[in-house]
Amino acid sequence: VSRVLSARAPGPVVLEDLPLRVDPDEVLGFQGYQKGVDVPSAEVRAIFDEALALGEALMVPRAVYRAVPVTGQDPHTIDAEGVTLTIPEIGRLWGTLEAVGAGICTVGDAIEARVRALFDAREFPLAVMLDSVGSAAVESLAEYVNDILCQAGLAEGVKVTNRVSPGYAGWDTAEQRALFALCPGAPMGVTLNDACFMLPAKSLTF
Repeated sequence: VSRVLSARAPGPVVLEDLPLRVDPDEVLGFQGYQKGVDVPSAEVRAIFDEALALGEALMVPRAVYRAVPVTGQDPHTIDAEGVTLTIPEIGRLWGTLEAVGAGICTVGDAIEARVRALFDAREFPLAVMLDSVGSAAVESLAEYVNDILCQAGLAEGVKVTNRVSPGYAGWDTAEQRALFALCPGAPMGVTLNDACFMLPAKSLTF
């Protein structure tokens, strides 16, 4: 992927066949377990193993990305291609920008469908664990895509920043609309509803 991906890709560029490693600690964290504090029982570990194998068979990791020149910014906003991103303290955190990259990651909708089927079958522990596997997977995918974009940027001689997503660091989830305006999810079938939730739900913008 990194051989053909540019951090300044005008895109949108769809990335497929992405490697994906799910962090067991992150999955268990979604279940309420604290790393290094809580020790899951053998029964919980068995459910985790089953959910992980199921999730790995169901997930289709994909991402779409594009970069847009920045036309203006102030301490809390970035203007690009007629779109304004309002991110608290972004000027202090990122400094002066030449371009902004927008991306969307997803692991597809098959996990959600299986989770619903498991709930309908009253297999609640496996359903909840599989849902957590999907959540951890899309977080891992976003980190992976961010890493290869940073590597591509450094290879191109540009400075790069950390990743930030709506819903984190005080960035309003309603800003999903602005991100979708910069980088549409349509090329890989991700849509945004009126409440600013993505479908498939196991998707993440950055």
